[in-house]
Amino acid sequence: MKPLLITGLLVLAMLGLTACSSGPGTDRPQPGQTTQTAEAAGNMEREEAASQEQTEYISAVPEEYFVPSGHPGQVVEITYDSRNYTDPAEPAIQKTAYVYLPYDYDEANEDTRYDVLYLMHGWTMTAGNFFDTAQSGIVPMLDHMIENGDIPPVIVVCATFDAQNQSQGFSRSVEELSVFHRDLRENLIPFVESRYHTYAQDVTEEGLQASREHRAFGGFSLGAVTTWYQFIYNLDYIQYFVPMSGDCWIMGTYGGLYQPVETVDYLEQVVSDGGWDGDDFCIYQGIGTSDPIWDQTDSQIQEMLTRDLFTPENLHYAIIEGGRHDVDACERYLYHALQRFFGNTEEGDHLDFEPVTRDTLVRDVMDDPVFEDHGRLLFPVDLTIPQDMPLEDVGDLLVWYHHVNPDKTVEIVNTLGERAASGDTVFFDIYTEEEKAADPEKEDTGLFFFRGEPGGKVAICNAGGGFMYVGAMQDSFPHALELSKNGYNAFALIYRPGAQTACEDLARAIAFLHENAEELNIDMTDYSLWGGSAGGRMAAWLGTYGTEEFGERPYPRPAAVVMQYTGLSEVTGEEPPTYCCVGTRDGIASYRVMEGRVRCIQANGTDAEIEVFQGLPHGFGLGEGTVAEGWIDRAIDFWERQMQ
Repeated sequence: MKPLLITGLLVLAMLGLTACSSGPGTDRPQPGQTTQTAEAAGNMEREEAASQEQTEYISAVPEEYFVPSGHPGQVVEITYDSRNYTDPAEPAIQKTAYVYLPYDYDEANEDTRYDVLYLMHGWTMTAGNFFDTAQSGIVPMLDHMIENGDIPPVIVVCATFDAQNQSQGFSRSVEELSVFHRDLRENLIPFVESRYHTYAQDVTEEGLQASREHRAFGGFSLGAVTTWYQFIYNLDYIQYFVPMSGDCWIMGTYGGLYQPVETVDYLEQVVSDGGWDGDDFCIYQGIGTSDPIWDQTDSQIQEMLTRDLFTPENLHYAIIEGGRHDVDACERYLYHALQRFFGNTEEGDHLDFEPVTRDTLVRDVMDDPVFEDHGRLLFPVDLTIPQDMPLEDVGDLLVWYHHVNPDKTVEIVNTLGERAASGDTVFFDIYTEEEKAADPEKEDTGLFFFRGEPGGKVAICNAGGGFMYVGAMQDSFPHALELSKNGYNAFALIYRPGAQTACEDLARAIAFLHENAEELNIDMTDYSLWGGSAGGRMAAWLGTYGTEEFGERPYPRPAAVVMQYTGLSEVTGEEPPTYCCVGTRDGIASYRVMEGRVRCIQANGTDAEIEVFQGLPHGFGLGEGTVAEGWIDRAIDFWERQMQ
């Protein structure tokens, strides 16, 4: 466990101290001096008007990203000439910064160019803290992100706003960060980008302006305050900004809280005065709900979300449920922000996702970079699928499924694609790289995540396919999507066909979610298992026999099992509460067999119920437009009755 880096803003919050206001530089108009109460700043009207499209509760960094990589980068200490910009009369000084160079960086190779992130610490920290592996996992995280193709190789520079290269008193640090933009512009950027292979062709003002789309600035706590100053003064050099746990102080200390309207007015004026528009910058603001800086950060961002200038394309509000004022939160913000800015593209632009339609071809979905390698798992990998098939026809692909709504297929792909493009993780491997190397079939397994409420309870959905393939698009994705709309965190399992291997994969999925519940921000108490056809058998078997019967440690049994069109008759007396539904014209799963199983479960004193739908065949899914429409709402009600 990494020790927490508690910075000055947190200390101030604990002690109730008030800091001196920092003023703007002289090269821009002075901001006004009007004030506004905190109560007015956080009024409900603006919160309700804010665009939810730009707000997201972000997932944790994969745990394996914090172990040493097989392709580590190197950290280099640099010293550059600077000045004390708070007192121009003082003589020139030297400052220290630290540069992360990715694996295989070659000084002699001038043809390969690198995006660059300038990263600023918080109060009581120094330039080297973020690269200290005893305090931070940022270096191995960068190594793994580059190694796994999450981002291209990138250079990261950790600098300091303190002229003395050591921690200062709070007021002194606030004074120095307010003028750091001059040091960055006049000294640090030219020094770094004349020495290392960035996209700047030269370090003239024109050369640095021309390469701004390959440059980002981020900072934590007082470093976040510093980041907002870079937006104000160095927007012509920098396109991407990552303020983490901090607001803009151009109007004075905690200006985002006390003067959010005036602060945002000023930011808009900066963009207008510079001749910029909404396509010329991107801000990724991170904050945790348990961060003592929450109020001032949220107040400012909520105001920004009401303005036409700040759109989903240029402002992303990333929230960690329960996140604190520490380096762990920084790791998560940077993990998502860097992928949004630089991930999986040739020229450093963030990933875009073009919404699909009924006419979109299967191959275009499978090959979309936003889905990475798991795009192929959206469709049955054990079944030959015509890749030139439009999404409109996917529902007709599997003979056992009926009443598949093409609009639902489109909605599923768009939901996952948009979330992935925003930087959220939509697919989780359940096996390690070593396990997949030992058994290559495990490469085709994992969990697609349909996010519900942060900290909400979990449903695991299992598609049918006769244990010959996994019909997720027909028989688990629609269910997971609807469950997420009801606030539940729903996972759709892609498993190895075969009764035994499928149950082993479901057992592993249950274990994975229990072991990673905190990082995923989910609640595994009273979880439920869902499944149709073969997937219903899997849910029933795991509910009855437990994870320990399929090679995993014992984990709690589900609070409820939800089964569709599954002709399972066996009853042991260990069944959890069970909801079933089936059609009378099902030629695969007899409704009478299902009725008999439910009666046996009830006879053992366990809650169970069944709905039989007249005239419906096998594989009716959500039953939209049929007599079964709405069954999923009643199944949810059944599950909720079982919750403690």
